[in-house]
Amino acid sequence: MVTSIIALVVIYNKYNYNNFIKSVREREKTEFVRDQEIKCSNMDSYKIENLDYNDAMFYETISVAPNTPYKVTCKVKVENVINENNTKSGGAHISIAGTTERSITLTGTKDWQEVTFLFNSKDRKEVDISFRLGGYEERSKGSAWFSDFKVEEGVANKDKNWKFVCFIFPEIDVDVEVKGKQQHVSLKMSNNDIQDLKDDMARFQTSIKTMSNNKMTVTYDMHIINEPIKSLSYDEENGYYVSVEDVYEYIKDYVEQNEYDHIYIGIRMANIQKGNNTLTNDWIGLGGMQYFGIGYSNIRLPDSENNYAYKYHYRINTFPEEVYIHEFLHTLERNAEEYGYEVPALHDYTKYGYTEEKLEGQKKWYIAYMNQEIDDKGKKIGLPTEIFTCKPTHESNFKYSRELNVLKEPENIIEVIRSIFDRIGKMFTSYKEQETL
Repeated sequence: MVTSIIALVVIYNKYNYNNFIKSVREREKTEFVRDQEIKCSNMDSYKIENLDYNDAMFYETISVAPNTPYKVTCKVKVENVINENNTKSGGAHISIAGTTERSITLTGTKDWQEVTFLFNSKDRKEVDISFRLGGYEERSKGSAWFSDFKVEEGVANKDKNWKFVCFIFPEIDVDVEVKGKQQHVSLKMSNNDIQDLKDDMARFQTSIKTMSNNKMTVTYDMHIINEPIKSLSYDEENGYYVSVEDVYEYIKDYVEQNEYDHIYIGIRMANIQKGNNTLTNDWIGLGGMQYFGIGYSNIRLPDSENNYAYKYHYRINTFPEEVYIHEFLHTLERNAEEYGYEVPALHDYTKYGYTEEKLEGQKKWYIAYMNQEIDDKGKKIGLPTEIFTCKPTHESNFKYSRELNVLKEPENIIEVIRSIFDRIGKMFTSYKEQETL
């Protein structure tokens, strides 16, 4: 009996992944091992080795309370981790399986460091916390070790004031492909460009308060980043744009220190007065994106310096802050859906009888949208009032956190044995349930 128990413990220490489930995108490219030699603490580490480019993870389903902030931390070590096609968002990280929600990613070769993943449960009751080598749309190869897991439950901030930031990048200096040809593009904003972005941010602060009927207020910072953007991201629908990965190294310290609730990136990507080709499709703002759970939007200056889209003029444009409003509403639209509310699509203004007016664009539509004043066959619809206080998760939400008893490792031989028999019991129960189906 003792010999059998010892044998079970040996097997457990090498192959068991506690209550985690292993998952791979492609079989026979990944090895999972409990590593007794490379460890961060006294516990064996969890190793994922992608022998070729793959997306692999181990995850556990945990119960969560709706609309509650959570923090997951662990120690991670990586060795020779590289991403297929040089993508930037793959690597070793923590995520929620089946979603794009994730922590920062680690690539290359790095010794143990703590990785933190913050998220809000929104309308979910369960989430699959995963420790991953690869990504939602990426694949990586190399080795990653994970250890010392911890999950904390925090307290949501219900304050109606949101803290915004607009990072202005006056220069881009990139190599891109335009109409099938490689091209070097170097662009700089004028002082007037920068002033337009500043003026419209100030107008946005006033407008968001009045247009929401004081449901939310705004404070904001503006930072001019004088280092040029060196890379752009691309997709077929939008053309070139500035993704989180393109500016992460420039803005991460500002965001971590100030706990911003929404991020704008102000850029110029074309200037037809100087003969520059257009790098994007037909948009001046691009929203609905996220910077690790924080709303993230591109604010792109028009291709022509003579365009009045960002300039106030009583006879031409009395609502130049519209792009700021529009892109932020895309974030609230997304948040509302993820919190379980049904809301009209922000772009469906004509469906409900609204038009784009000469001097103030879609301002009347935005006001109705923010105040549930849209008439839908006698029913008033729009953003629910509650969504204006559903803000991103920050470290400050965990000042009085509660540590959850999940993802815990057995700490002695007795707990190991209990874990083994618990696993056997769960396997037996699962087998019996399948038999009755």
